[in-house]
Amino acid sequence: MTTSEYNQCVDHHADGVYRFILKNIRDEERARDIVQESFSRMWEKSGEISADKAKSYLFTTAYHTMIDDLRREKRVSRLGENEGKELSVNHSWSDLKEVLQAALDTLPEIQKAVITLRDYEGYSYEEIGKITGLSESQVKVYIYRGRVALKNYIGSLDRVL
Repeated sequence: MTTSEYNQCVDHHADGVYRFILKNIRDEERARDIVQESFSRMWEKSGEISADKAKSYLFTTAYHTMIDDLRREKRVSRLGENEGKELSVNHSWSDLKEVLQAALDTLPEIQKAVITLRDYEGYSYEEIGKITGLSESQVKVYIYRGRVALKNYIGSLDRVL
C-alpha cells in the first residue's frame, strides 16, 4: 500500500470506523483513540497490506483494539458493578435512537459488535466473521441472540412510540 492509497483509506473509512467504535463503547475520546491506534497499526503494516484489503484490515484491527480496550477497562472496574440490570424498561422515551442505544448497551460486547456491524454498517455475515474472527454460523447466532435480547428489552413498539 502506497502513501496515497493509505491517505485515501483514511479519507474513505475513518468516519465509518469511528461510528462503529462509538456505537459500541459510547465514549468519544476512547473511540478516537481506538481509531487512531487502528490507523497507526495499519500504517506500520502498510507494506504488507494491499489497498483492496485495507478496509477489512482496518475494521478488524479496530474491532480487536476495541475488545482489548474493553477488557482492560473491565479489569480496572469493580466486579459485579452491572449486576441487577433491568431486562426491560418502562421509561417514556422521546427518541427511538435513545431506546435502541439503551437496549444495545445491555448486550455483551460481541453481540453489540456484530449487530452494529450488520445493522448499522451493512457488512455481510462473512465479512463480520473475518473482522471478529468468528465463523459465519457463530456470527448468525450472536446476531439472533442479540436481536432477541433487544426485542425483550424494548418490548412492544407501542410503548416506545
